[in-house]
Amino acid sequence: MLPFNSLRGRFLLSILLWVSLGIGAIWFSSVRLFTLHVEMQYHEELEVHVRELGSLTVLDGTGRPHLTRPLSDPRYAEPLSGFYWQVTRPGFGALKSPSMIRGALDYDIAHSPKILHRVANGPTGHAIVYGFVREAPNGAPVHFVIATDERHLQRIITEFTRELTKWLTSLALALLASGVAIITLGFRPFGRLSVAIERLRHGSAIHVEGHYPDELQPLVADLNSYIARNTEIVARGRVQAGALAHSLRTPLAVIIDEAERMLEGPRPEAADTMLEQSERIQRQIDYHLARVRSGGTRSGVATRIILADVLPALLAAMRRCYPSKRFGAKVPDDFSVAMDADDLCEILNNLLDNAGKWAKSEVMVIAGRDCISINDDGPGVPPDHFEKIFDIGEAADDDRGGSGLGLSIARSIARDYGGDIVPDPWRMGHFCIRLKLSSDVFPAKDQPGASTKDRVKTP
Repeated sequence: MLPFNSLRGRFLLSILLWVSLGIGAIWFSSVRLFTLHVEMQYHEELEVHVRELGSLTVLDGTGRPHLTRPLSDPRYAEPLSGFYWQVTRPGFGALKSPSMIRGALDYDIAHSPKILHRVANGPTGHAIVYGFVREAPNGAPVHFVIATDERHLQRIITEFTRELTKWLTSLALALLASGVAIITLGFRPFGRLSVAIERLRHGSAIHVEGHYPDELQPLVADLNSYIARNTEIVARGRVQAGALAHSLRTPLAVIIDEAERMLEGPRPEAADTMLEQSERIQRQIDYHLARVRSGGTRSGVATRIILADVLPALLAAMRRCYPSKRFGAKVPDDFSVAMDADDLCEILNNLLDNAGKWAKSEVMVIAGRDCISINDDGPGVPPDHFEKIFDIGEAADDDRGGSGLGLSIARSIARDYGGDIVPDPWRMGHFCIRLKLSSDVFPAKDQPGASTKDRVKTP
């Protein structure tokens, strides 16, 4: 499983792997080739010098070896330089290079007329030793040995490796930075598209805005077409639902009228049954018509509505319906909700109407950061009855009117937007019922949750 769960992370991981493998392969092959080249150069140089040593060596009248002139490489004359030669004729002594002021070379390495080499101990550490033997005209053979400390070879390889590592590391960092820059620039349109969709989801726009590369533009165009088509279907569905409800209400009214007339006939029990079923049909029509009129969902497109713009009209209507009760609100000026305006009004109208029926004297609307609370000073609802009040056709007290649809419709619409309507028990002498929606519907995080200046105040 990849450690990154995003395209950007996967591309970065791929670039990191390929750069690491590529730079690593270049480093390994370069060091290996350079090492082979330097070793070959050193071995060729030692072979040339040991041949030169043999050509410059002569035997004097006593059979002792000596050089006609110094070797061409001056490093063999510098004391303990790491470059040494030695000419040995058993029984006649040994001739050493001026650089070898201590120690000696093992002349047994030179035991064949062919030039041989091996790594052996030298005067200043491990050395690469070359040598061969030449038969003398009479007596003991002459052994020619030449050596170079391994440290010189290792120093050259180490310096090359250090410089190569530094430059290849810089190259790897530059490649990674280029990859990050390319990915950042390449994914910038996706970031803009994400912001545009977020604005769409929060209700700040009605379509995906902006221009995008050729690879993304068809997707954006299709998405905008889908949004427009979906909006058209919803609007047409609302009209058709209204027409269907209107066409059903007329024959249903006739049936109810006939059933009421049958109450005076010989079978009043049949009339009661017809009236009861007709009322159930009417409630179902009202409920589903209200549901169809609901214009948005949490994944749909809804413009952002300022609560203080729609609430005064609702409160004025409630004051006319319940003139003996006070309706007030504490709503920040900038408190907005990303909902269809009709849906928000439908929910609040049902909640306010329910509160108005049960309040003793006061109903208060309070808008918080994550909910809208409807408080009333009524008797409240027992905890075991909380969920029952949202059932279709459930009216707590028929004497106060109501079809038992309002709270059910309000909760159903709220759930369409990813929220819910939650009743709370008695709190500070008031019964509180809250409209809680998702964070996509309520104000964004940077929007103030409260304002000292409220547009809608308690009268």
